[in-house]
Amino acid sequence: MKKMWLAAAIAAFGPVAAHAQSSVTLYGILDEGIELNTNATHIVNGVNVGGRRVYLDSIDGQNGSRWGIRGSEDLGDGLKAIFDIQGGININTGAFAQGGTPFGRTTYVGLSSKSYGTLTLGRQYDLVVAYVQPVTSTGYIGGSTTFGHPVDLDNLVNTLRVNNSIKYVSPNFNGFNFGAEASLGGQPGNITGGSGYSFGASYARGPLTLGAGYNFFKNPTGPSAGTGLFTDNTSGATSLSGALNSNYVTASSYQVAAVGGTYAIGPAVIGLTYSNTQYGNVAALASASPKFNNIETGLRWNFSPAFFAGIAYNYTTSTGVRVHGNTLGNQHYNQVSVLADYFLSKRTDVYFTGAFQKASGISSTGSEAVANIGGYGDSSNERQAILRFAFRHRF
Repeated sequence: MKKMWLAAAIAAFGPVAAHAQSSVTLYGILDEGIELNTNATHIVNGVNVGGRRVYLDSIDGQNGSRWGIRGSEDLGDGLKAIFDIQGGININTGAFAQGGTPFGRTTYVGLSSKSYGTLTLGRQYDLVVAYVQPVTSTGYIGGSTTFGHPVDLDNLVNTLRVNNSIKYVSPNFNGFNFGAEASLGGQPGNITGGSGYSFGASYARGPLTLGAGYNFFKNPTGPSAGTGLFTDNTSGATSLSGALNSNYVTASSYQVAAVGGTYAIGPAVIGLTYSNTQYGNVAALASASPKFNNIETGLRWNFSPAFFAGIAYNYTTSTGVRVHGNTLGNQHYNQVSVLADYFLSKRTDVYFTGAFQKASGISSTGSEAVANIGGYGDSSNERQAILRFAFRHRF
């Protein structure tokens, strides 16, 4: 009997010894806060009448709450097999985020080499997010949606993910890094439908960090759930909600070009970012191609290792398009965002963030432009403010 137990124990622990160079990590972030929206979306008889709203939120904080599993296996000669599956969660309801997709944030598998770079396949971020977001105020001040651009039109708060993607990221060459990504689309009968590609690069040396990225996607609103960049979740709900974007779901293409940089001076970090967003051949707007330009600047000040604060200003404008003699989409947005963050430990912090936005001009629907901070939802008029006090814990 003892020999049988010994044999069973050896069999059980054998795989562990064979894979001693492998690792699997369970990780996550819980970010829960009390929010005040001074002019939230409230539809009555088809009309948005707005109104104040106070609520708990765990999705739109500095880091949307999530959990994941990542791992690697050492294959020798600096080569590793890697994977990461990560899903957003709503603490208040227990539901999945990202339109109900269980692992809607990222899900990929691939190979990583110190000498040759990393190749991954799956659901991933585009390279505008990877290389430019770190040098936006969202990256160096606060990941909160309060620092996002109107309805996150340039995806620098990573509202959108890329399905069916193949991504390559280079190793670091003395501070320089680059990458390329392609999405195979996945629409039956249309081999290029919903496909896209993305490029990016960054450079970091001393106090200076620079980033640039470009992406282009065809038919971004897919014909079924889980297809198309704008409908990449299992629910199939389009991310282009709100008066700013509501008519652009019929666009034949979507592209973003962005560039930015930060510079550290003592306790301060200053940043400047520019992005250009274009929707191609929008059927609902007589095949017009609306264009948006966005510029932001920000300042982060580190008062101590445990406390920092930041402020950012963002200006967004559209060229507008002529449709049946009317100019639509000539919108303008001014936004100021602030953050104060205090760390109780390396893994736990409390923070306050807020934003105020004012809109002007005519939206794509032909009505007066309304405020919409980072995709929180349309206000009933040109003004909106978001205030958030939150608690965040990493594990």
